Amino acid sequence: MRMYDIILKKRQGGRLETSEIDFFVSGCVSGAIPDYQTSALLMAIFFSGLDRRETTDLTLFMCKSGDTIDLSGLPGIKVDKHSTGGVGDKTTLILAPLVASAGVTVAKMSGRGLGHTGGTIDKLESIPGFRAELDHGGFIRQVRDIGLAVVSQTGNLVPADKKLYALRDVTATVDNVSLIASSVMSKKLASGADSIVLDVKTGRGAFMKNTGEAEELARLMVEIGRNLGRKTVALITPMDQPLGLAVGNALEVRESIDTLHNKGPGDLKKICLYLGAEMVVLAGKAGSTGEALEILENNLANGLALAKFAQMIAAQGGNPDIIHNTGLLPKASGETVINAWENGYLTEVDAMGIGLSAMNLGAGRVSKESPIDLSAGLVLHKKAGDWVTPGDPLATLYYNSQSGLERSTALAKQSFKIGEAPPELLPAVLRRID
Repeated sequence: MRMYDIILKKRQGGRLETSEIDFFVSGCVSGAIPDYQTSALLMAIFFSGLDRRETTDLTLFMCKSGDTIDLSGLPGIKVDKHSTGGVGDKTTLILAPLVASAGVTVAKMSGRGLGHTGGTIDKLESIPGFRAELDHGGFIRQVRDIGLAVVSQTGNLVPADKKLYALRDVTATVDNVSLIASSVMSKKLASGADSIVLDVKTGRGAFMKNTGEAEELARLMVEIGRNLGRKTVALITPMDQPLGLAVGNALEVRESIDTLHNKGPGDLKKICLYLGAEMVVLAGKAGSTGEALEILENNLANGLALAKFAQMIAAQGGNPDIIHNTGLLPKASGETVINAWENGYLTEVDAMGIGLSAMNLGAGRVSKESPIDLSAGLVLHKKAGDWVTPGDPLATLYYNSQSGLERSTALAKQSFKIGEAPPELLPAVLRRID
């Protein structure tokens, strides 16, 4: 078998055999196939596409390219959740303890951020003492003991994805639905979940800019999951404006704690309840989403979800006192406020602009090697649909360095649009796909 023939076949619109995809993935990871041939095939896939069977094969061989996590020794049905990413998306911090409080085993691996905001692990590491890196034995023991752990991904989990994504990033082949779906699903499958809930974001602050693109991706990932023996459900949710009010690592932890106290922003609480209900049903702990929602709402009200979060923090070396004293989290030395300049309704709070503003303050990474400021970011005081008058605070920016402050302030201010009529607000869930 020759890589040249595989590239030519796909360039001409041919359908790759399972054995050819296996040859490609294994050769890519081992280094037997040079980067220029891997890049050539990625470009051929970008233009000629992959069908459903090819995409499933690619996902499976990527999954098998490195370590896989065996969760079979843990009790119950293990359900994982993945979000395609957005601004202010701190749902895992709330969902993991909330769903675990309903008796669901939550053994989750998450990543660090790259781009306009930090990732789940960056956010958790803003908790004093918190250890996100556990060895496999420690990870399994903690989940068996308390039913919950959120840790950083192992270094050799799906190495094919790391290699392929790095090449896609520099060859303008990122934006292909089959390559995106195989990247996401290979990591979820390698993490050992029995069932998967997907939160596919759409809008200005998301990778998929319109609902049609998001639905295409969601349907493909659900089908891959089903083909590979995993029950999979996807919710398509809006990301035109940030989720919740806080954008930035420690700031988002603070807002997550508020939500676990049953006091958080309504949009954030609602999407966590909907995603959590899907996870509880897939785990067999409720017979319907209505029953699951009731369980989760009760566990927010009675403090069980908050207590489970404190239990996880303590188990991973962090200070559980933060659940009652968020002042223990990192705090920026400077702050500045953006105020409204006229009367009207906020017709838009652009998620991408807010995210880029936070990144310029230090809350996100420009590259994987970039340092991150865990205390930097923004807190919104108003959302789309709110009425404002001159002088009303729209957002507060938190920073430790003034080097990016002017740029961040301009980006944040440009993200707010004021008009005479209120905007049409989108529901928390646009589509459910199973």
